[in-house]
Amino acid sequence: MSDVAAYGSLFLVALAAATIFPAQSEILLAGLHASGNYHDGLLILVATTGNVAGSTVNWALGRYLMHFQDRRWFPVSRRLVERATGWYQRFGVWSLLLAWAPFIGDPLTLVAGILRVDLRVFLLLVTIGKLARYVALIVAI
Repeated sequence: MSDVAAYGSLFLVALAAATIFPAQSEILLAGLHASGNYHDGLLILVATTGNVAGSTVNWALGRYLMHFQDRRWFPVSRRLVERATGWYQRFGVWSLLLAWAPFIGDPLTLVAGILRVDLRVFLLLVTIGKLARYVALIVAI
């Protein structure tokens, strides 16, 4: 696989993984890392950038499209939104450090949009959490 295709695929899978689409960026990242053909720092940067971009899509959905929540096509169930809202209310803006976590992370980023969290704060905290996750994965392999 060419470098452009590998990094581009990683970006797209990481972006999709942070939205409603089922994708596992960690699997692709681990495979590319294990091949030894790619620079670890660039793999982490690309995966983090894609995943944060996907989370930003969720923030925008929460910020601008929540009035469609009861529509069949809306990507997050009312139950998940309520659960994420509880986490957010309990831990505040710092809960966004867990935006990488399975099941709760994507709804947390949606709730951040609903609650109109400042995009700069959102990006900072979400990036820290997601970057730490990808660094930990590379170190663990």
